[in-house]
Amino acid sequence: MAFSGQVLWPFGVASFVLIAAGLWFALIASPADYQQGESVRIMYVHVPMAWLGMFGYMVMAGASLVALVFRHPLADVAAKSAAPIGAVFCFLALVTGAIWGKPMWGTWWVWDARLTSMLILLFLYLGYIALWATIEEPVRAGRAAAVLALIGSINVPIIHYSVVWWNTLHQPASVFRVDGPQIASAMLTPLMLMAVGFTFLFVTLLMVRMRGEILKRRVRALLLAAAEV
Repeated sequence: MAFSGQVLWPFGVASFVLIAAGLWFALIASPADYQQGESVRIMYVHVPMAWLGMFGYMVMAGASLVALVFRHPLADVAAKSAAPIGAVFCFLALVTGAIWGKPMWGTWWVWDARLTSMLILLFLYLGYIALWATIEEPVRAGRAAAVLALIGSINVPIIHYSVVWWNTLHQPASVFRVDGPQIASAMLTPLMLMAVGFTFLFVTLLMVRMRGEILKRRVRALLLAAAEV
């Protein structure tokens, strides 16, 4: 609580500055694409949303593994807190992808391998959140949810490699490649600014939710102790 209280505002300010700078580059300084036209600007929001949708689930799965193996109390808190944040990023990735897909593909949705696996990721998030809400006792809920998170984590590499394993409408990776990014610097700059900015936002929101969850558990412990007296 002491550490998060000290870094919460700096992280929040950093996320605001980076996202504001990224939006300026994305909407004003960067050029339109020669094929996609102005529609390419959706990429600067859509791609970071998709990255953080997957990143959030891996945070959740990693924390769940620590919770099962080492029984660290903060691990359950981190996993539970990350789930709604990651679910929102995942949902926004699907929505912005649909907005881009309508003018580019002529339809809001196709059962493309990446789209389908991303939709499955959203359902995994929602299932994880529902499991926490269904079981009242935190320890049992945390263990059951941790198992679900670890099982579901197999979907993340499927999302990442779906454009390699199957014929999809999505283009292959163009940023993180062995031979370097295959994207113009004028477009790479706002994309990375937005990605880093939203990552800072994710961490900020995670700390806020973790602080709230810790306080909630303290209140629950006090109420249980008072009921036993």
